[in-house]
Order: sequence, then structure tokens, then C-alpha cells
Amino acid sequence: MPFTTLFRGLRTPLLAAALAAGLALTLAVIDPARGTAASSLGQLQSQLGAQQDQQQHLSSKIGSLNQLIDTLDAQISLVQGREQTVADELASDRTKLKAVHGQLVVERAELLKLQAKLATGRALLANQLVSGYEANQPTLVSIVLSANGFQDLLNQLNFLGRAEHEQKSLIVTTTVAKQQATQAARRLAGLQSTDRRITHDAVLRQRALAEMNELLQSKQSALAKARAAQSAALQASRERSEALQHEISKVKAQQAAAAAAAAKASAQAAADAALPTPIGPALGADSGWAIPWAIVDCESGGQNFPPNSAGASGYYQIIPSTWQANGGTGPAAYLTSKAEQSAVAKRIWDTSGPGAWDCASIVGII
Repeated sequence: MPFTTLFRGLRTPLLAAALAAGLALTLAVIDPARGTAASSLGQLQSQLGAQQDQQQHLSSKIGSLNQLIDTLDAQISLVQGREQTVADELASDRTKLKAVHGQLVVERAELLKLQAKLATGRALLANQLVSGYEANQPTLVSIVLSANGFQDLLNQLNFLGRAEHEQKSLIVTTTVAKQQATQAARRLAGLQSTDRRITHDAVLRQRALAEMNELLQSKQSALAKARAAQSAALQASRERSEALQHEISKVKAQQAAAAAAAAKASAQAAADAALPTPIGPALGADSGWAIPWAIVDCESGGQNFPPNSAGASGYYQIIPSTWQANGGTGPAAYLTSKAEQSAVAKRIWDTSGPGAWDCASIVGII
């Protein structure tokens, strides 16, 4: 029997349904290494959803970070304003300190002069006191008695008056010099105190300025690191999303191609099922057959087919020459009853064996 009879059997509704089921299975199984397409697509979409959730979370965190940045910018502006104020105050204090240093130099020079003047006055006063103590101090009586005339008396009295006046003037000068020296020493002490205070304040302001600068730099560094980390994470998530979307598009394209193939196969099966209905009843495997059912199923599927291109027809797909040679009536097998076809098929089996049918080797009978 010609092998083409095998494909005629595939035109039966049962085999057409099997073909459609096989195509549907092909549609479902795209990549055995990665599981079914539906499962793979579901996993990809789940991963994409997770990435999108992560992107929303990162965007929310970046939004919060932007709010912190705005707040920090305001703080930085405040700190910078305070920094400028401190710098201005520091410059003013340095100017004052310079002026105080100038005054301090002047006062120290004046103090040295006053101290020298006081020392001179004290030395003169001491010399006078020593001289007065060592020499007998003249009295008015001794001067009158020792005077050589009236003119000499006047001269001695004038000299005595001048000496007493000079002594009093020296005492006053020494006293004033001492007071001035004391006052100058007090002013100098005050200037030194002011000098120390201004210097101390300047140091404190410098330290405060350094701490504010350090705080500002620390906040800027932390802000830059946080923004860089969030931006890197967001970029990585976006790249992963793009890769997942590419994979999803690829799987969907595969599914569309498989669906198109299945639709084409279904249309072909429907076209095959629309061929002329075979003459005679359709018998199944539970009916009596003259030869093994496996061969019959392979040849005709249990259908009483009309002649194919080789002329084979009927349940057993017998060509006209073989049919007539083994006692068949009429021009073709399909025009007779199943019983007559079975009788002729049995005679063929008895004389030629299973080799008379090509399907015998296909189904493993020989």
C-alpha cells in the first residue's frame, strides 16, 4: 500500500483535533530551558513590577532628599551670612587691636619718661635732704648776726627764700611725677587687659568660624554621597527595567509567532476536515477487522475513504488491481460493504502477509 495513505488518515476530525492540541502545546512551550512562555512572561512581568516599585521608592527617597537639600541650602545661607558677619567683626577687632597696640606703645614710652623724671626728682630731693642734714641749717638770728651789712643780710635772706622755694617746688614736682607715673601704670594695665580681651575674642571667633566651615563641608559631603548613591540605584533600576521590557517584548513576539502558526495549522486542519465525507460508516478500533487494528488505523483511521492519488480506497486502502485479484467485486473496494472488504483483506493477509501494507512496517508489525 502507498505511504501516502498515512497522511489521508490525518484528515480525520480526531487527528485534526490532536494536531490542534499539539500546536497549542507548541504555543505554550517556547523555551524548554526557561520553562513555559506564560511562566517566563509572568516572572519577567513580576520582576519588572518589582523594579518599578523600587523606582517609585527611590524616587520618593530622592524627593525627601531634595526637601532636605532645600532645608540645608537655607541653613548654609544662614551659616554663610553668619560667617561673613564674624569675618567683619574679626576684621574690626583686629583694627581695634592694632590701635590698642599703638596706644600701648605710646603709654609705655610715656611711663618710662615719667618714671625717669620721678627718679630724678627723688634723687635731687634726697640730695637736698642729705645736705640739709649734714650742714647746719641757718636760722634768721644767725643770719642777722653774721650779716655784713644790710645788703648782705638781704642777699642771704633772698638766697634762703629761693632755696626753700626750690625745695618745695622739687617736692611738688616729685609728687606730681609720682601721681602721673601711677596713672600711666594704671592706663597701661588697662590697655594690656583690653589687648588680652580683644585677642581672646578674636581667637574665639576664629574657632567658631573654623567649626562652622567644618560643619558646612561635612553637610555638603554627606549630601553629595547620599544623592550619588540614590541616583546610582535609580539608574541601575531603570537599566534593569529596560532589559526586562526587552525580554518581555521578545517573549510576546515569540508568543505572537507561535499563535500565528497555531492559527495557520488550525485553518489547515479545518480545511482538511472540510474534504468530502468518506462513503460508508466510520468504524472504531472496537469493531472487527481482518488485519491488526494498528495497520488499519495507520492506513485509514477506520474510515471508508474514496480512492487516493494511487487508487487505494476503503477501510484497508486496497488498490483496484489487488482488490480484483483477490476476489473483490466492482471497480474499487470503497464501493462495497465492510464485510466484503474484510474478506478480501483477509485473503490478502493470508497470501502476502503484513508486507502487503506499507503501514505494517511503520507501526512495527514487521
